[in-house]
Amino acid sequence: MFIHCLEIHLSLQSRTLKEKRGVVKSILGRSRNRFNVACAEVDRQDNASVAVLGFVSVSPDKTISRRVLERVEEWIYEDWPDIEITGLDISEI
Repeated sequence: MFIHCLEIHLSLQSRTLKEKRGVVKSILGRSRNRFNVACAEVDRQDNASVAVLGFVSVSPDKTISRRVLERVEEWIYEDWPDIEITGLDISEI
């Protein structure tokens, strides 16, 4: 069993925490449904213009779990052009 974790830092266009919550909830909900990953906002919850999201994938094959997280990153980049990815890290646990 292989477990990979993606931590992604996003710069958002939102000015209020309510706007941020809408964007973050949309990303998290859609990624759960589309990629079958566990995910949550893991840091910087009090800053309306920045979000840190964590995604986890588990698979019996090392390449599959890492590739799923790479696809999540590509999907965020393509489907939300107004969100800037400022940093990311994929690590094996």
